[in-house]
Amino acid sequence: MRIAVLCSGGDAPGMNACVRAIVRAGISAGHEVIGILRGYSGLLREEFFLNEQGQPRMSLRSVSDIARRGGTILHTSRCEEFYTESGQKRAAEILRKYKIDALIPIGGDGTFHGAVALAKYWDGQIIGCPGTIDNDLLGTDYTIGFATAVHTAVDAVDKLRDTADAHERMFLVEVMGRHSGYIALYTAIAASAEIACIPETPTEVSEIIRQLHELKSRGKTSVMMIVAEGDERGGAAALQKALCENGCPFETRVLALGHLQRGGSPVPQDRLLAARLGDFAVRSILAGKTGCMAGEQRGELVLVPFEQTYAAHKPVPQELVRLLETLAS
Repeated sequence: MRIAVLCSGGDAPGMNACVRAIVRAGISAGHEVIGILRGYSGLLREEFFLNEQGQPRMSLRSVSDIARRGGTILHTSRCEEFYTESGQKRAAEILRKYKIDALIPIGGDGTFHGAVALAKYWDGQIIGCPGTIDNDLLGTDYTIGFATAVHTAVDAVDKLRDTADAHERMFLVEVMGRHSGYIALYTAIAASAEIACIPETPTEVSEIIRQLHELKSRGKTSVMMIVAEGDERGGAAALQKALCENGCPFETRVLALGHLQRGGSPVPQDRLLAARLGDFAVRSILAGKTGCMAGEQRGELVLVPFEQTYAAHKPVPQELVRLLETLAS
């Protein structure tokens, strides 16, 4: 069997560890693994990873010592052409041309939407691995890259806390999450932030002002506020403006962490998750499965149909929302 793997959409720490697991699991089972460069865009341009002999297939050496590296050796991209019917049909023709039997795309909801579209024109097997820092896919407790993104954000907030204390300021730290508050909520709790603003809960400026005055009256001289980029107020800069216009009792500064959260060496939790899911994806293909994401629920490996992974918004745990309110009160 010839199994292809690609990374698509935003990069996430742990993608390399997942690629490594896929390659080693596939080869150890006696199959060929083809690396497609630059996601669906590279597929349409017929761009393949070349091994140490210059051959368009991956070897054990191709993935040696890559689990600790951030990013992805296969590179990644977004591809508008692939979202057209003609692009999907062409992708299917290319997969048939190279006699590829199965595909393992690593990415988020856009990647999985693409997999579903491709399956209309290609009869090969497709099992996806959830690689996105947002942790916004249903069917898996955590996605590859989320733990590292939170670790990076917490480390940044810990450093900012020193400056906030020294200058007696409030920092509004913007983290990624256009539609999901997972990174913001986990970062806020782990970094002992006083306030978190996320898309899943209303952001009331008047209530925040009241809370800030209460903190000030208790002797607080510095405050850390974590803001998801997808917050209804429009992010940290917009929220800072609204707070200042409504009597914020602290001098404020804004820091947007941006793409910093996608980089860096993956933490062990992401390396382990990526290894388990990559290996499970290969085993699922060899068992004849297709049209699903390889996920993990309560420690157990599961297969979830692609359509279910993005069928609705993945809610943040209400217990953690309550916990943040308790710890910050």
